[in-house]
Amino acid sequence: MATITRIDFANKLRAEFGLTTADAYKLIDVIFDEIETALINGEEVKFAGLGTFKFLTKGARMGRNPKTGVPAVISARRVVSFRPSGEFRERVG
Repeated sequence: MATITRIDFANKLRAEFGLTTADAYKLIDVIFDEIETALINGEEVKFAGLGTFKFLTKGARMGRNPKTGVPAVISARRVVSFRPSGEFRERVG
């Protein structure tokens, strides 16, 4: 299984739009910064045909250490959730 990296995105932008490497990286940074800022501000980020990113708040719960089996409290936290759109699920699935 391959991993798509920031370099892969930059190379695709360079090939498709003739951007310089520096400009491609700037564009990627702006896009991800906007997504991050929106999520931090409690907004959902929706991409038509792809899906929605949003923060979920998970409460504290009991779990266990998978190595030892010892019960442990998993603290409350906020996590980013991605829900794919129906269109995206059909294309990949």
